[in-house]
Amino acid sequence: MNQVIHFRTSLFDVSKERKNPINPIYGLSLLEWLRKELSDELAISEPDAEDWGWYSELEYEGNNYLIGSCAFFEQGDDPTAELEWVFQVDKHRSFKEKLLGKNKMSTSDGCFVYFKELLEKHPDIKEVQIG
Repeated sequence: MNQVIHFRTSLFDVSKERKNPINPIYGLSLLEWLRKELSDELAISEPDAEDWGWYSELEYEGNNYLIGSCAFFEQGDDPTAELEWVFQVDKHRSFKEKLLGKNKMSTSDGCFVYFKELLEKHPDIKEVQIG
């Protein structure tokens, strides 16, 4: 089960994002920013499109994760305005882990906490909430 963080920011201009070829959903700029900001700490894969937004993959403390993002933006909205964002963290688990109920994703997971604290500490990111 994935864990989700909602927040608001005007840090990214979604109008400069390349188009999602599957569904016209924005969110690429957050993953590109994380990839650049964290390049010395984490190897985050090149973002790719999905029907619900954008995703990248990474390894954190020996576990593999998918991180995803989307922004609530529609044509005609101001792309530089403060937008609502959804950021998700999903842990890949083996079949055996799933079968035995081990290594579950939770809000206390180290990777989730890492990203939550990163977003909470940023001065241009507001209203960080789990949900």
